[in-house]
Amino acid sequence: SSIGQPMPGLELKLVDQQGNIVPIGTSGEIWTRGHSVMCGYYGDAEKTQETITHSRWLKTGDVGRMDEDGYVYFVGRQKEIIIRGGINIYPVEIENTIAEYPHVLDAQVFAIPNERYDEDVCAWIRLKPDAPKCDIEDIRNFLKDRLAFFKIPTHMRIVDKFIMTPTGKAQK
Repeated sequence: SSIGQPMPGLELKLVDQQGNIVPIGTSGEIWTRGHSVMCGYYGDAEKTQETITHSRWLKTGDVGRMDEDGYVYFVGRQKEIIIRGGINIYPVEIENTIAEYPHVLDAQVFAIPNERYDEDVCAWIRLKPDAPKCDIEDIRNFLKDRLAFFKIPTHMRIVDKFIMTPTGKAQK
């Protein structure tokens, strides 16, 4: 679903790794600038220089795509992108698709090393409290109709809980 259009007074663009604007419908990093955007990190010039361009664009680290009407759709975080055989895979898309399975509460998708493809897709899945015993192969078959074959997690495990960071986010 869309995260909406940029607010008045705020500029937004989607760019490739070289900072060039990508075509409508193509995924790119979300850059923004305007009066409500920070000027930098207090006391951290190096991090400010990494995050804000000379022309005041804030590099969010978020990946999105924009439709013809200017609505932006969140695709994922650059730091979380899985690169499998040269193909960018966004964990959020896979997590949302796994969560559509009737007995799944939520999922965390992340990369694990692979000698041939650089990275493999791995998923930890939590089931709903009242869910019957669930087989990983049932979930895998469910995904085959909804995701490209290279996005289907090579490794899946049903877990009781996710490892969390001190800030309450799942540790990937």
